[in-house]
Formats: sequence, structure tokens, C-alpha cells
Amino acid sequence: MGVYNRAPLAFERGEGSRLYSTDGEEFLDCVGGIATTGLGHAHPALVKTLKEQGEKLWHVSNIFRIPQQEALADRLCAASFADVVFFTNSGTEAIECALKAARRYHVVNGQPDRVDIIGFDGSFHGRSYAAVNASGNASYLEGFGPRLPGYTQLPFGDWEALKAALSPTTAAVIIEPVQGEGGARALTEAQLNELRAMTREAGVLLIYDEVQCGMGRTGKLFAYEWASDAEPDIMCVAKALGGGFPIGACLASAEAARGMTVGVHGSTFGGNPLAMAVGVTAFDTINSEETLGNVRDVAGYFVQQLNGLKDRYPDLIVDVRGKGLLIGVKLVSNNREFMALARDQKLLVAGGGDNCIRLLPALNLTQEEASEAVAKLEKTLDVVRASQKAA
Repeated sequence: MGVYNRAPLAFERGEGSRLYSTDGEEFLDCVGGIATTGLGHAHPALVKTLKEQGEKLWHVSNIFRIPQQEALADRLCAASFADVVFFTNSGTEAIECALKAARRYHVVNGQPDRVDIIGFDGSFHGRSYAAVNASGNASYLEGFGPRLPGYTQLPFGDWEALKAALSPTTAAVIIEPVQGEGGARALTEAQLNELRAMTREAGVLLIYDEVQCGMGRTGKLFAYEWASDAEPDIMCVAKALGGGFPIGACLASAEAARGMTVGVHGSTFGGNPLAMAVGVTAFDTINSEETLGNVRDVAGYFVQQLNGLKDRYPDLIVDVRGKGLLIGVKLVSNNREFMALARDQKLLVAGGGDNCIRLLPALNLTQEEASEAVAKLEKTLDVVRASQKAA
């Protein structure tokens, strides 16, 4: 189906932060499958695990115990607020689980009228019907019939509006601690703490969508960890959780998951042995000081250099934003046109809301590769400036 506006490129192999096209061109990858190949392409440990597990067992039904699933769940719970995990194949499916769990919680808690889900503008929670309604992006809702009831959006970070919107029918608040598609907008640590306090006081569940900003992307395993008292009730992760292999997970406290009893939810492929084996290896590699420390160090250098570009090109760059290696650069010129010009310099960047480009490189990107990316961006900016002068 013609639902993708694809770039005129095809890749046949990758290694680390490099992608190689079918016509032999080498590109520096700062898209990472949209923050998904978190350890780069063809990471040796992931390839080894995939081969070993592929020769043993790919799939069994969730009517049986799956040891690799239990191992990954144990790791996720030990490293977070969570007590239980439901595994899926994608971030969207994890969001669906979270929304269902939130409403079920209030039903079994004797408050079935608590069904409303409050989200925020600029959010992106996936492409399923509930997920697009939770996001509220008009372009993703158009043509699919009436909107689902019980979903509303507020201005991102506007806690006064949230305070006014919380009511006896509110089930949950869903938010990305760092927005991805919305333009790399990050909540401050104070905002995260305040949000947690407000929802707790109102008896409302707090859902974090860390599909893009989680799994080491900000320099901590999860973005909420930067705040002192901001643990959610439910959290969704995916993307880098499998290092490029399709895995998603919905994490929850035992209390928040009390409505998720036998028969109310399920998945055919979610948590299959092949995915879980890769997930365990990816998790162990990401959840290390070597990886997380590298994210903090390289991100600090990257942002410093990008701000230097902003100073040298104030007519072309408006802002540098984000957290860790989820970096947004707000442009004056059209971001989609800029992405194409960057490809001419053999640099791959992602788009984003608010006329941003996003830099979402591998978590093990080196400082030398970050410097190379900055140099390619500078050449792209020179092209844009020259074209403007010529016009």
C-alpha cells in the first residue's frame, strides 16, 4: 500500500553506525530505524544470540511458560518501578495494553466511570485506532470515522490546564517524557515530579510512553529516572529493547495491573523465544555503564557542537533541543528538504514536528562519528545558505 513517502534509497547491509546502499554508497546513520537499532547495525552479540536461538526454538504459544520471557521480565522489573510485564511485538501494541490496563484498573477498583485518557499535543503513541486517538494528531485521524470517546489532548507541559482537566472520570494521563515525533521536546525534572504528584493526588494512573526515549536513549535506562520522584504506574517500551528485532513491552506496578487477569488480554507472537533471547542480550548490553556513560558523554559533545552550528548559522538554525541522543534541531528552512540535502552529504537524519530534524544515532556512537555528523550537517547548511543567496 502506498502509505510511505520513501526516500530513493535502498540498503543491503549495515555495520555499527554505517549503512551501505545497494549501489555501494556509505552513509552515516543518525536515524537508527527511528531510535530502534540502539546498538547499531549487525551488533556481534545480537547476531550471535539470534543465530543460537534460531537453531533451537522460534515460537511457542503463551499457554506455556517461556523461560527467556521470564528472564527479560525479571531484568526490566529489577531495573524499574515495575512488578509485571506484558510483552508485545511493537510500541503500538504496548500502548494498547497500557490503555486497556488503565481502564480495567478503575473497573476492578469500583470506579467504572473513570475512562477518560488525557494526552498532550505533539504526542505520538502509535498507529492503531486507540493509539491515534490518544495522540490526537488530526492528520492521523482524518478519514477513519468518528473519534473514540474518552480521549483528550492538552498543551504539552501545561500543568494548569491538566489540573483543570482532571476529573472523577479521568482514568489516566499518558505522556512521553521526551517527545520524539513532536519535535524532541523534553519535560524538565521538576515538571516530571510535579506531574507525578498531581496524578497521584487525583487518583489517576500515570502512563509513560518511553518507546522512543527509553532504553538508554537519554543516558539513563529510562528517561523518568532523571527526576527524583516521578515513577509511573504503567510504562511502554519498545524500539531499542530488541536492538532492531521487533519487541515491545508494557510495564506496570502490581497495583496498576490488578485488572489484567486471565483472558482479558493476549498476544500470539508477543514474548516469543526468539525475540526474548535477543531482548535479553540487548538489555544487558544497553543497561551497562559502558553504554549509558557513552550516551551521556557523546550527547554532551554532540549538543555542544550543534549549538556551535547554531551560533554560526543563526539564519538557519532556531534551536537545539532534546535529551541525550534524542536530539532535535529546529530549522528555518523546510526540514524535509533539509533531510534530502543531508542525504547528498551521506548523512541520514529523521524528521520531526515543529520543523525539526531528529538525530537518533546508535547509543554506542563514537565522538569521532558525532564529529563527522556535525561536519556533514555544516556542509548541508552551506548548501542551504548558498541556494538562498542564489535565489
